[in-house]
Amino acid sequence: MADKIIVCKDCNSEFTFTEGEQAFYKEKGFENEPQRCPECRRARKQQRNNNRNYSNNNKW
Repeated sequence: MADKIIVCKDCNSEFTFTEGEQAFYKEKGFENEPQRCPECRRARKQQRNNNRNYSNNNKW
């Protein structure tokens, strides 16, 4: 298994999907490769967490 170069679907930058990451994905049973670079994945996760916190704080 070799490193793969993938283009992020959000920012269009290239990032490396390393052999170690591929092994981790396989071990966890993930069938799809990542579609976003690590920076965009972090930003998306942060946005989801912020939206979740906003929803929980605004319940009557």
